[in-house]
Amino acid sequence: MCGRYASSANPDDLVAEFEVDEVDPAVTARSPEDFNVAPTKDVLAVLERAHDDGVVRRLRLVRWGLVPSWAKDLAIGNRMINARAESLTEKPAYRRAFARRRCILPADGYYEWRAPAAKGGRKQPFFIRRRDGQQLAMAGIYEIWRNPEVPEDAEGAFVWSASIVTRPANPDTEFIHDRMPALLREDEWSWWLDPGDADVRVPDPTANGVLEAYPVSTAVNNVRNNGAELLLPLLPEEVLPTDGA
Repeated sequence: MCGRYASSANPDDLVAEFEVDEVDPAVTARSPEDFNVAPTKDVLAVLERAHDDGVVRRLRLVRWGLVPSWAKDLAIGNRMINARAESLTEKPAYRRAFARRRCILPADGYYEWRAPAAKGGRKQPFFIRRRDGQQLAMAGIYEIWRNPEVPEDAEGAFVWSASIVTRPANPDTEFIHDRMPALLREDEWSWWLDPGDADVRVPDPTANGVLEAYPVSTAVNNVRNNGAELLLPLLPEEVLPTDGA
């Protein structure tokens, strides 16, 4: 499960890191910093598209919450922010995207909530990131939905949207939640993005020790809160009790 994450990298840095060929103009028109990315927001995605002169790697904005091409409206995407790796080839909403439209969603890290051990307790949010400070390369799938209420040549006629692929949590994070985003190593980026490879597999589990997790303020629970302070670790005495006290 991944319902919130942080994305504050400068687009120029992402272009260099992910060897991007083209940047969508909308990318540079928005603020690069979002410390409380929530579903339905426009998020940065790295993807590849085939053209007459070859495959082009692009950095563009997509709506978080995949909207299948056959959907009647955008609302279905609100509950399709994550796609379980185990059902990518089975569910009609994900099958075609997984075969041909895969992307990378860069992130500083993501938030996850640990349930209290006793009834009546409050969930404690954690921030999960790479120990080396590098960007997370979250595996994603994307779709392009034609809005029938907008003329084909008008702005908003085509909506690009994406889901984060999730898999069972690894030992670094399973004490918080039993699911986590599928994370790509650098040597996996090219084959994951390749639109010509329909037989791609889900990334291997993230190796133990790559990630670190620490408790953060419950201020992240409110999507209106959006600042770097959300990433600050709590002091031990500030962490919510797990026993419901």
